[in-house]
Amino acid sequence: MELFSRTALEKATLAGGCFWCMTEPFEKLKGVMTVVSGYTGGSGGNPTYKTYGGTGHIEAVQITFNPAIVGYSRILDVYWRQIDPTDSRGQFCDRGPEYRPSIFYENDEQKRIAGISKANLAKSGIFKKPVTVEIKPASHFYPAEDYHQDYYKKNPLRYMYYRYRCGRDQFLEKVWGGVSETRSFSGVVHTYKRYTRSELKKKTDDSAVHGHPGRRHRAGLRQPVLE
Repeated sequence: MELFSRTALEKATLAGGCFWCMTEPFEKLKGVMTVVSGYTGGSGGNPTYKTYGGTGHIEAVQITFNPAIVGYSRILDVYWRQIDPTDSRGQFCDRGPEYRPSIFYENDEQKRIAGISKANLAKSGIFKKPVTVEIKPASHFYPAEDYHQDYYKKNPLRYMYYRYRCGRDQFLEKVWGGVSETRSFSGVVHTYKRYTRSELKKKTDDSAVHGHPGRRHRAGLRQPVLE
């Protein structure tokens, strides 16, 4: 862990519909430190699950990651595999602007990578409709209530039932079932290089020197959760 202590952590803020479904895929990704569900992109401070609808805020997750282990482009590759990027009016059974897919970039480098990744996905032919995911600057991120955090762990049966009834898993299997896991839309093939200790030390030392760029569920499937 000492080798990573000098590497500046970065954040990626992504919206892909219900934030319950956007936590597990990133928590399983090596190099991701935390994944927090929350609200962002709208007006008005301190939104809650009961009040954020109609404020312009979107359900999203904020991912804190170590760029010495996992790159932003890899996080986007995982992101594309969780959503329908052609649907700008919601995601699966969750309809409304608060569920529209969006990428919130933290700096110019993330903006550049997101633009390339989106363009390459659009040209790949995987989706027949236009890729409409918005790419816009990050704004203040408000963590959601505790009972929303790691919902897939706290309520595994409800979570699996919700995903299935919403049609998310069926859609993703149909679209991505025959696509290689190493397929990248940043122009990078993910080979998961294993670094030696000396290589890793040099990588983190270089990073330290140069730094890093710095409405409710209308289908009624996601029921309110009691605290």
